[in-house]
Amino acid sequence: MAQYSSTLIYISLFFGLYYQIFILITLFEKESKKIVSKKAAFDDVTAPSVSIIIPCFNEEKTLEKTVLSLLNLDYPKEKLSIIIVDDGSKDSTYTKALELTKYPSVKAFTQKNGGKYVALNFGIKKSDADIVGCLDADSTVHRDSLKKMIPFFDKEKTVAVTPAMKVQNPVNILQRMQNTEYNIGILLKKVMGKLDAIHVTPGPFSLFKRDLFNKIGYFKHAYNTEDMEIAFRIQENHYRIANCANAFVYTITPTTLKKLYVQRTRWTYGFIKNAIDYKHLIFNPRYGNIGMLTLPFAVISSIVALLIFGNTIYNFFVYILQHLQKYIIAGFSFNRISFDPFFLNTSSVMILTTIMFVFSLILIFLAWKLAEGKSFPNRDVLYFIAFYGFIAPLWLAKASFNVLASRSTPWR
Repeated sequence: MAQYSSTLIYISLFFGLYYQIFILITLFEKESKKIVSKKAAFDDVTAPSVSIIIPCFNEEKTLEKTVLSLLNLDYPKEKLSIIIVDDGSKDSTYTKALELTKYPSVKAFTQKNGGKYVALNFGIKKSDADIVGCLDADSTVHRDSLKKMIPFFDKEKTVAVTPAMKVQNPVNILQRMQNTEYNIGILLKKVMGKLDAIHVTPGPFSLFKRDLFNKIGYFKHAYNTEDMEIAFRIQENHYRIANCANAFVYTITPTTLKKLYVQRTRWTYGFIKNAIDYKHLIFNPRYGNIGMLTLPFAVISSIVALLIFGNTIYNFFVYILQHLQKYIIAGFSFNRISFDPFFLNTSSVMILTTIMFVFSLILIFLAWKLAEGKSFPNRDVLYFIAFYGFIAPLWLAKASFNVLASRSTPWR
C-alpha cells in the first residue's frame, strides 16, 4: 500500500507541475498583432445585429436587473434585441417579463416547462440577428462586454465567443472562495482560448453566429449541461471558440455548501457524460489541442484526484486506528513539541510539493491581476486555499458514482 501511495503522489506531482508550467508559458506567449488590431474593428454602421436570449424559470426577483444590464450595453440600440423566454415558471416571472416589454428592444415569450435548452432553442428561432447570445436570468453584464467580444468573430472559423465570468457581490466565505476559483477560471479560459481548446460556452453571455445552428444543430439536453455539449460539438466540427478575457459578466453563485454541492455535481456529471459521448475526440490529433490537451488532462486529472481522495481517506482511517490501538495499549502520553532544522523534511516529494504550491500561488496572483486589476489578492485566496481542496473531491466522487450507477443528476 505504501508503494501504491508513493507512485500515486509522484504521478499527481508530475501532472500538476507539467500543467502549471504549460499554463504559464502559454499565458505569456504574445497574441498575434493581427488579432489584437481587431479589438475595435466596427462602428455603429458595420456592427452586426445581436439578440440576447434570457431563458428563465422562477426568476422574478433577478430578471429585471439582468435585462437592465443588457439595455445599458454600449452597443448600437437598433442592432440589439432582448428575447426573454419563460420556461413555465411557477411564480410571476412571465408577468415581470411582460412588464419589461415596455422597452422597445425587449420581447417576452412563455412556453411549457421543457428545460433550459428548449427555452434557448425557442429564442434562437425567434431571432433573425447575425449573432445570438445567452444570458442566465441571475447574471448581469458589464457595459463594455459586448463591444469587446464582437471583434473576435473576425478570426477565421470562429463561431462562438466566451466572456470572463466573475462572482457577483460575494458575501460569505463560500462565495469568496468561489470568487478566487472564478478568477482562476478567467485565466485558464484565456489560455485555452489561445490554444483553440475551450470545451464549454457558459450560459452567462456566450455569443454564437446565428448560422452555426443551421450547420451543426441546436442545443441539446446534454445531461443538463447544454453549454458544454454545444462546445464539444463545435470542436468536433473543427470550428473555433474564442475567449475575451476582459469582457466581464457577473453571476450569482451558491450561498450554501448544499447548493454548491448540487451545482458542481451536475457540472461534473455533465462533463463526464459528454466526454464519454465525445470520446472519439480524446487523444485524436485531428481535433488539435482540445483532443490532445484539454480533454485528456481533464479526464486524467479527475481520475488522479479521485485516487488521491480515496488514498487520503484510507490513510486517515489507518492513522486513527493505529493511534487508537496505541492509546488502548499504552495510554495517552504528551510529547513536548520542539523544533530542530535537522529534522526538516527534504525528501523529493516535499521539495516537488513545495514547488507546485509556489507555482499555484503564482497562477492565483496572475489570475487576480487579470480579473481584478490588482497586484495583490485579498482574503478570498486564503478561503480558496483552506477549503476548496477538501470539498471539490466530494462532488467529483458523487458525480463519478452517479455515472457508474447510471443515476441522472437533477438541475436542482
